[in-house]
Amino acid sequence: MAFSEGFSQNKPKTDSVFVLKPSQVFDGQILQKDWVVVVQGERILSAGPAKSTTLPQNARVLDLSGQTLMPGLIEGHSHLLLHPYNETSWNDQVLKEADALRVARATVHAKNTLLAGFTTVRDLGSEGAEYADVGLKQAIDQGIIPGPRMLVAGKAMIATGSYGPKGFDPAFEVPQGAEAADGIDAITRVVRDQIGKGADLVKVYADSRWGPNGEAMPTFTLAELKLIVEIASSSGRPVVAHASTPEGMRRAVEAGVETIEHGDGATQEVFKLMAKKDVALCPTLAAGDAILQYNGWRKGQDPEPARIAQKRANFKAALAAKVPIVMGGDVGVYPHGDNARELELMVNYGMPALEVLRSSTSGNAKRFHLDNRLGMVKAGLLADLISVSGDPTQDVAAIRKVQLVMKGGQIYRQP
Repeated sequence: MAFSEGFSQNKPKTDSVFVLKPSQVFDGQILQKDWVVVVQGERILSAGPAKSTTLPQNARVLDLSGQTLMPGLIEGHSHLLLHPYNETSWNDQVLKEADALRVARATVHAKNTLLAGFTTVRDLGSEGAEYADVGLKQAIDQGIIPGPRMLVAGKAMIATGSYGPKGFDPAFEVPQGAEAADGIDAITRVVRDQIGKGADLVKVYADSRWGPNGEAMPTFTLAELKLIVEIASSSGRPVVAHASTPEGMRRAVEAGVETIEHGDGATQEVFKLMAKKDVALCPTLAAGDAILQYNGWRKGQDPEPARIAQKRANFKAALAAKVPIVMGGDVGVYPHGDNARELELMVNYGMPALEVLRSSTSGNAKRFHLDNRLGMVKAGLLADLISVSGDPTQDVAAIRKVQLVMKGGQIYRQP
C-alpha cells in the first residue's frame, strides 16, 4: 500500500558491516540451526547456513552464543502518548496533562519500547494529544531520539457523543481524546484531513459505551464505515476498528476494515465472517489483565475474574475459527517496554509459542503492509534484528532476555 513507501525514509544511515553468529535463528517462520547473518549498512546482506555463507572481510563479528537471533518484534496496538492508568487515569491524561508533558514522557516510552526488542509499533491514536504521534515518529526517523519505527493513526475517529470524558455540565465542551465526524461531508473531510496531517492509517470506533445504561453499542452506520474505508483506501491507507459488540464488529468487517481491535464480545458468526473476509483480530489481552489488577484483582492469589474467563474463551474461539491474529496489547494501559506481557498471555490463553512469535514478526509485518521491508531474517530486508538468551519458540518468556537490539543496521543495545 502506498503509505508504506515513506516508512522511516529519513532514518540515520550506517555503512557498518556485521557478522552475527547466534546459536540459532528464528527467521520469522521457523527455527534455523547453524546460520550466520551478515548485515551491511541498514540491510541484511545474507542469511543462511554458516558453511555456505561467504563472510566479508573487515566485518565486525558479534558472537551470540546461547542466543536466538530473530526479527525485531512488531507491536500491533500501542499508545506511546499514554502511561499506565494506575499512575494517572485516562480522563486526567486527556484533560489535565499538557501535550508538551505527554510528548516528553513519550520519548522515554519510545526508548524503552525499542530496548525491549520492539523495533516497530502500530500506534493507534494520540488520545487527545492531537498529532503529537506524527511528530514523535518524525523525531525517531530523523535520529533525534531513539525509538521504534512507527505507524501512526493521529486522532481516532468517533461518532459525536459516543466517546470521551463524561459527567460534565453539557454547557462545557471538553476534549474528547479523538475526532468526531458524522455524515458524508464531515466524514469525508475528517478522513482526508487526518491523512493530510500525517496519519498512516485511520482508526475508527465502531462501537463505544454510550448505550442507555452505559453499555457498549454500535456507533457509525454500515454506510458511514464503508465511506471511511473507501476514502482511506483511495489514498492507500488501511482502516482499523475498535469494536467489542457483535454488531459493531459485523459492520466494521462488512465495511472492509483490516483489523478488529479488542473484539471481546464476538460471536461464532462474527469470527466466521472475519475468517472468511481475512480480517484479523488484535485481542489486546494484556490491557484487560492490567486494568483488573489496578481494580484490585490479586493475580495468582485470587480466582480469575469472569472477564478473564470470558476473554480466554473468546481468544480460543477466534483461534478455533482460524481468525488471523495480530499481536498487540494496548500498551500504554500498562508500561511501555513491558510489551512482552501480550506474548506471554497469548501463550497462556492457548496459542502455541511459535505461532505467537510468527504473529509478532512476519505476521504483523504482512498485516501492516511492511513485509517487503521487515519482519523476516532475509537478505534485502531492513536489518531490524534482536537476540535473546534461550529459545523463545519453546519458552516465550525468553523474549524478555534481550541481548542485542539492532534497527536499520544500528546497534541500540548489546551485552
